[in-house]
Amino acid sequence: MKILLPTLVAITLALASCASTPSMGDDQKLALYRAHAGAPVSSFHYFGRFDSWTDIGDRAVAIWTRPSEAWLLELAGPCNGLEFTPAIGLSSRSGTVSARFDSVLVRNGGTPEVPCTIQTIRPLDTRALKQAERAARDQASGGT
Repeated sequence: MKILLPTLVAITLALASCASTPSMGDDQKLALYRAHAGAPVSSFHYFGRFDSWTDIGDRAVAIWTRPSEAWLLELAGPCNGLEFTPAIGLSSRSGTVSARFDSVLVRNGGTPEVPCTIQTIRPLDTRALKQAERAARDQASGGT
């Protein structure tokens, strides 16, 4: 029991610190992504799949086309269901996603896809973004 008690205390403290760590709000998250985005570009190459995506509220999404290549897509208006959908898609023409012509497609199971027009496309500095996210998590958890 002497060994078990310190372990239980450590686990309890770890869980309590996780539960009390505030998450970043959509405005803060968008500001972080914008800070690590380059100048707007008209398009990017897209070969029908992406590695992952992150919604940033209902007006922006980050798309990882490769582990070290990502794009900040800001939308022309609010995109209904973006924050809650399990899956999205992208429209494209001849392997290219273009600002003002293509859309993020919100997929909500059996309902029709909701197209959300891409207003701007900006390349993300993925390495700097990951470091900034790590620093924000560390700061929120009281780390150094």
